[in-house]
Amino acid sequence: MSTEINTPITENYDENSIQVLEGLEAVRKRPGMYIGSTGERGLHHLVYEIVDNSIDEALAGHCDKILVELLDDGIVRVTDNGRGIPVGINPQKGIPTVTVVFTILHAGGKFGGNGYKVSGGLHGVGASVVNALSSWLEVEVKDGTNVYKQRYEKGNIVTELEVIGKTNETGTTVTFKPDPKIFTDTTTYDYETLKTRLREQAFLNAGIRVELKDLRTDVFEPQNDEFYYEGGIRSYVEFLLEGMKKDSLNSEVIYLSGTKGDETAEIALLWSTSYSSNIISFANTLHTIDGGTHEQGFKQSLANTVNKYAFDFKHLKDGNPRLKGEDITEGLVAVISVKLADAQFESQTKAKLGNTSIGKLVRDIVNDKLYQFLEEHPAEAKIIIEKSIAASNAREAAQKARETIRNKSGIGGKTRMPEKLTDCISNDPTKTEIFIVEGDSAGGSAVEGRNSTYQAILPLWGKMLNVEKAREDKVYGNDKLTPVIIALGTGIGEHFDIEKLRYDKIVIMADADVDGSHIRTLLLTFFFRYMPQLIETGHIYLAQPPLYRVAKGKQHFDAFTDEEKAMYIEKLGGSADVQRYKGLGEMNPEQLWETTLDPEKRTLLRVTMLDAQIADETFTMLMGDEVEPRRKFIEENAIFATDLDI
Repeated sequence: MSTEINTPITENYDENSIQVLEGLEAVRKRPGMYIGSTGERGLHHLVYEIVDNSIDEALAGHCDKILVELLDDGIVRVTDNGRGIPVGINPQKGIPTVTVVFTILHAGGKFGGNGYKVSGGLHGVGASVVNALSSWLEVEVKDGTNVYKQRYEKGNIVTELEVIGKTNETGTTVTFKPDPKIFTDTTTYDYETLKTRLREQAFLNAGIRVELKDLRTDVFEPQNDEFYYEGGIRSYVEFLLEGMKKDSLNSEVIYLSGTKGDETAEIALLWSTSYSSNIISFANTLHTIDGGTHEQGFKQSLANTVNKYAFDFKHLKDGNPRLKGEDITEGLVAVISVKLADAQFESQTKAKLGNTSIGKLVRDIVNDKLYQFLEEHPAEAKIIIEKSIAASNAREAAQKARETIRNKSGIGGKTRMPEKLTDCISNDPTKTEIFIVEGDSAGGSAVEGRNSTYQAILPLWGKMLNVEKAREDKVYGNDKLTPVIIALGTGIGEHFDIEKLRYDKIVIMADADVDGSHIRTLLLTFFFRYMPQLIETGHIYLAQPPLYRVAKGKQHFDAFTDEEKAMYIEKLGGSADVQRYKGLGEMNPEQLWETTLDPEKRTLLRVTMLDAQIADETFTMLMGDEVEPRRKFIEENAIFATDLDI
């Protein structure tokens, strides 16, 4: 078996390559069907669709440079040096083919069979959807002789295709402005989100140069990143390991590949000293966030292969239980990339792959080639199996710890709540709040100052477990985290059940200093690792206690920054009594209610995850061995805390 990544396709790519299937009418009415949402995710998806078309050219061997530029007013420009979208008259529609591509849904080079054998973005589907959801879009095509240009507004043709110059170059430039009437939340692109996606494309297409430029005049500092990786997904695995701040258990990245017909699969993997895994899958360079047959096939064959080797070479003896998949994947970093002619995704957003044949190809590759690797590297195989056995033992210990917690029941089998928890009166989980408070002193003030009808208080004290460096059994056995697990009622890890959540809002309330920052980081890391659904569904919040109380006579203001303090002093005539809150414990119950607990006056930051991979990398960085990133957590917290609840 061998893998050829960028084999040029020799068939002609012209007006006969584009086949028209249907019109464009429904896109503006139901944009979520095509881009997932009209929020930030959908906004960024517009860029992905245009870039995917350039990647299609790269997969066909006709493009090696892609440039994405962020311009003012939400405008984006994507340029490639591919062949250029065909400009000849389309035989079915009688208009220029580039016009068909941008104005008719399901018109693309994939459908005719001659344009692309392998395609990520459905060339034409993505283009027309982006056009329909933009205030305006302009396309320029270079065909080696002429430069052509056409403009559209909200999917409608504004100017006819015209020649605006001569050239000996080829390629396509698409410039568009997302329609603020569609994207009502925001039309501002996040540089880091796009950077992550474009870096992925460079990893998945070895030898392609992808550049991102931020040319917006209102940004704090212009940014420019260029990605180019000869090592392909091997380099990707090394990059992921570096981001985890962990050591590798393998001498080098294990690379497996194979081809059958028009289907190709590449797998790069290694085991690390981490207790968590990071397995990422792609189909035709598109990140399949929800996995699919290729990822499922990998996990199944990985478990079978490692177990077979372990028993064949007596690392496990007859009668020993098989290692579970979760034991074997502990510490695993893996990238699975498949390319196939007729990729079947669940939706236009391509989150999950459904082709059964590619799953079989992946299984065959892993069963055959990974077993061969283990045979040829017995020392590394032993390390992998020993780590898996240790993970299995820890899993069994965690199961016992869960049962111990579950068995701590009172009359009628009702779970006994933590001793430190002061619960609320209401049992309606859609209306209740729990404040996880730093220290007994602040907890006491919070108990007195709260609204007992719907607000519960759980004080924590002492140094908390760093879950980045601990297995699940240690988490269950930790006296700081066990009360949180019991109070919330959902369980953790694979046993998590959001239907059992006892509170709608889970508010982390810590001092506004370095120690408080550290506690917030530890708790957020815990939630991210073991209860990520709470973050994804918007249940986790950060309280924002003030730093100062500025008073003069009967007037007083609470200031959250030095700038606010100065503003209030000036407002009070230039002289005022300023109290620096050293901690939540210094506030009396009334002050704590007014500043931090009262829904009418407080400010909460809701913790969100726009991109799970970015969040994972950020948490790993914060919880690594370096102290300084932890000190900067508050400043960098904008990645997660975006929604204000005032």
